[in-house]
Amino acid sequence: MKDEGVPVGQLILVPAVITFAVTLLRLVGELQSWSPALFNKSAGGGAAPVGISWLIPILGIYFAVKLVRLGHGPASALKAFGLAFLAFAVNAGALVLAMGVFKLPMLGQLVVFVIASIVSILIAYPGWRALGRTLVAYAFAARIPVAILMLFAILGNWGTHYDVAPPESPQVAAMTPFVKWLWIGLLPQMTVWIYMTVVGGMIFGAITALIVKKKS
Repeated sequence: MKDEGVPVGQLILVPAVITFAVTLLRLVGELQSWSPALFNKSAGGGAAPVGISWLIPILGIYFAVKLVRLGHGPASALKAFGLAFLAFAVNAGALVLAMGVFKLPMLGQLVVFVIASIVSILIAYPGWRALGRTLVAYAFAARIPVAILMLFAILGNWGTHYDVAPPESPQVAAMTPFVKWLWIGLLPQMTVWIYMTVVGGMIFGAITALIVKKKS
């Protein structure tokens, strides 16, 4: 279906507020050295339970249900899933080449991941444009605050996962704070995590649309 008239702002408002609240909770938990099982300070966050990445599948399902009910479901849920899965496969393949075949250093891997992420979003988006628009808007609403937070964390050397450099990359540790933020903060937050949110959300959203269609 056409995606004109999709109330994107209305759809993402509450999820964006919840996401921001989780981000703040995680920051406070790390600064206060709360349980490492919940608030991991290591580089990358160590898949800590308190984090906004876990919201991706939940919100992919949530947005899909809302859009279908509003009459903005996909023309083909199967096609939407297929393109989203293809996008995931392309990204994963690029990472395998960068890490396993060419054995690029971490910064080289990041560049490949950034390019592959942009390409993958472009692949997945046409499968369900209404959901794609919604997820892109939500992704930026979720990740812009994180990117800003990371700038302050890196400048202040807070000792959280928002500012810790990956141990396998001494290049990053040797950078000036602002350059370090560009590499491990702004660049991945505005590309890689947008991809994770959009493509991950579209995979779960398309599966949801398939289920909803069968039940209707």
